[in-house]
Amino acid sequence: MQIGSIIRRAALQYKDAPCITEGDRILSFRDFDAATDRLGNALIAKGLNPGDRVAVLLPNSTECMIAYYAILKAGLVRVQLNVKETLDTHLHKLEASQSRCVIHDGIEGLGTEIQIRLPELLEMIEKGEQKPCAVDRDLDAPLRFAFTGGTTGKSKVVVLTTRSDLVEINVFLADLIPELAEGQIFLHGAPIAHAGGAYFLPSIIRGVHSVMMTKFDTTEYLKLAEQTQASYSFLVPTMLAMLLDDPVCNQVKTSFKIISYGGSSISPNVMKRGEERFGRVFAQCYGQAESPMAITYLRPEHHGRVGSCGRPFSVVEVAIFDDEDNPLPPGERGEIVCRGPQTMAGYWQMPEKTAEAFRNGWLHTGDIGIMDEDGFFYIVDRKNDMLISGGYNIYPREVEDGLMDYPGVSEVAVVGLPDEKWGDRVVAVVAGTGDLDPEAIMEFARGKLSSVKRPKEIYVWDELPKSGANKILRRSVRDKLLESAK
Repeated sequence: MQIGSIIRRAALQYKDAPCITEGDRILSFRDFDAATDRLGNALIAKGLNPGDRVAVLLPNSTECMIAYYAILKAGLVRVQLNVKETLDTHLHKLEASQSRCVIHDGIEGLGTEIQIRLPELLEMIEKGEQKPCAVDRDLDAPLRFAFTGGTTGKSKVVVLTTRSDLVEINVFLADLIPELAEGQIFLHGAPIAHAGGAYFLPSIIRGVHSVMMTKFDTTEYLKLAEQTQASYSFLVPTMLAMLLDDPVCNQVKTSFKIISYGGSSISPNVMKRGEERFGRVFAQCYGQAESPMAITYLRPEHHGRVGSCGRPFSVVEVAIFDDEDNPLPPGERGEIVCRGPQTMAGYWQMPEKTAEAFRNGWLHTGDIGIMDEDGFFYIVDRKNDMLISGGYNIYPREVEDGLMDYPGVSEVAVVGLPDEKWGDRVVAVVAGTGDLDPEAIMEFARGKLSSVKRPKEIYVWDELPKSGANKILRRSVRDKLLESAK
């Protein structure tokens, strides 16, 4: 089955029922199908060929969703970019993905062969040829590109296929959110370019009305939840913590049946407060770019197992391996590995990295965890130094490299400290020459790093702890910070 067929069938089944609402603008299922057809045909008319990579750099919007699925209908490969990232990051991702075209809202210096700015995009959506756009592709050919960072902080391109997307959709409907039903409302507050976008096609299939926020604001979200009486939503834990701290939270009447969450670990206290406010409606999904949103899930009725990320999705096999890739019994700590049809095809043009990730046929997640006697998994640490703050993967080296450009800084260590709101609170410690001012360095970081990657705190030390090989010991830095906070 092709992704475009899902949209076409929904138009046939649900017709003029509302599909997407953004502010005062409403598109029916028929409208959405027609708009994606017109834009898909316009993209082909612009000279783009099947398999060409087309990047989308737009905030949450109706146009963003139309572009996402018009690209797939036209047989092109969608490349998802995040508007919160810096220009340098965009340029790296465009180059690494070999994107031929980028759709954006007036960002200068992107440098692709074809650029479609928002005014032209609106014209293409309106004036593209109105006929079915249906360029089929092999189920295992590239469908869309996602990104993950490496130990150097540079993102690798993750190749996802039609097959892996269809599996993700089906396990969501079978395991995570089987309650989705025609005519109900899904409130989208999280970025579509991030995990939130995974819920759109399941909603399309079930005839669910997607109400979209262009930008997350706690008060607006809560008022929309009350106004629309939304039944479903997705939040990263940081967003939930922010909602619970908003005074409006206890003043509105909501009707959520399921609030799905993921993207980072959640504080037990935040979950306790969330259930006290909204009821036992929370459903967790655990995944990563290489196995998007589909490794394990934890249904509301299992949230008594504090700290668990749940059991494997129906068609996913999950295990705990030691460092020699031997399976470990329940209760023993090791690396979480998985296999199944939901995983990536590989890293784009990186066969050695792909083989390393899929050692012995299992995708190695880099997360350290345990499995209990009932088959529930628990993430207890990360094998590498990757941080997850506000649902975003953050690689210390990338932040460190940015701070190293500040005059006088010669050493940097970036670590994550436990935080109920952020998951990992990004903290930097620097050393160097001269009179280093943490506030001046923070101001410098605002011009170098995206908001999600900037440290929340910066400390100046005389020197940083190092190993015998003269390598900075991030764990020792973290331990010292935790000790000083007691």
